[in-house]
Amino acid sequence: MSQISADTTDANLIVSLRQGNQTALSILYDRYGGLVYTLALNLLDRRDEAEDLTQDVFLSFWKQDKFDPNRAKLSSYLCLLTRSRAIDRLRSRQSQQKSLQRLQQSIIPETDLPTPLDSLTLAEEQIIVRQSLSTLSDQQRQVLELSYYQNLSQSAIAAQINLPLGTVKTHMRQGLIKLRQLLQSQIG
Repeated sequence: MSQISADTTDANLIVSLRQGNQTALSILYDRYGGLVYTLALNLLDRRDEAEDLTQDVFLSFWKQDKFDPNRAKLSSYLCLLTRSRAIDRLRSRQSQQKSLQRLQQSIIPETDLPTPLDSLTLAEEQIIVRQSLSTLSDQQRQVLELSYYQNLSQSAIAAQINLPLGTVKTHMRQGLIKLRQLLQSQIG
């Protein structure tokens, strides 16, 4: 095998590669890897797939003796090979997406709609909660309603009704304890 270097022609590198010199592949990769990767990334729009495809193209080039340096430039051949393999991957990706869509369509969605019995039970429970709330002191009821029906934080409640935060927390805690006792006795 003859001595090869970074300035060796593509044709001589290919001859050297076919004779088993893996250094030739390394030089060709350094020379054309960026081109192949950039094309793959532009076509696939995913870095990981572009990296895989770049490796695949050079591995395929190394293992198969299909390229004739007398017929075309190596850069053209590698671009053609990259384009072809990228299109195959895109088709595979589309096929997988279609299969996934068909699978998702075939699955019967569970309905989260309440049954009439659920709706009736919920309505009855809401009435019981409202009645129980009405038996609390005005401040306890007000704090709980602002918290649970208007979704306000304890700090926001304190600012809105002009009470210290500690007082709001106390009213909330005492109101919840009373409410729990009332509901346990009524709902069971």
